[in-house]
Amino acid sequence: MITRLNISGIYVLDQDQALDFYVGKLGLEVDTDADLGFMRWLTVRVPGTDQKVLLERPGQPAMSEETAAEVRAMLTKGAAGGTLFFACDDAYKTHAELKAKGVELTEEPEDRGYGIDFGLRDPFGNNVRIAQLREG
Repeated sequence: MITRLNISGIYVLDQDQALDFYVGKLGLEVDTDADLGFMRWLTVRVPGTDQKVLLERPGQPAMSEETAAEVRAMLTKGAAGGTLFFACDDAYKTHAELKAKGVELTEEPEDRGYGIDFGLRDPFGNNVRIAQLREG
């Protein structure tokens, strides 16, 4: 029986640029950064948690170079990105902090009943949502 989600993954075009964004701007921390020879295994996590996000460059061993080129093209157009959902304590403050860091924010914080949330995009077209969730 499955007991938890351990690692989620999104595609990025440049892993160093992804580190700058996810660690430098969003405040996540590096979990693993390992050269496996055939690929760089790069995971980040929210500090204090053990759920990881794999920042994966499209390519071997998961797909052929031809397929990887197609995925990179779609990602560049913003059509193949994933979505990450994060929680925060204060959506307005978090939004203001990210805006000051130059993050591309696609929405202002809005009360949506379940909480206050807003959206942004990473440098590769992946959607990110951050929510101040209501209790219960």
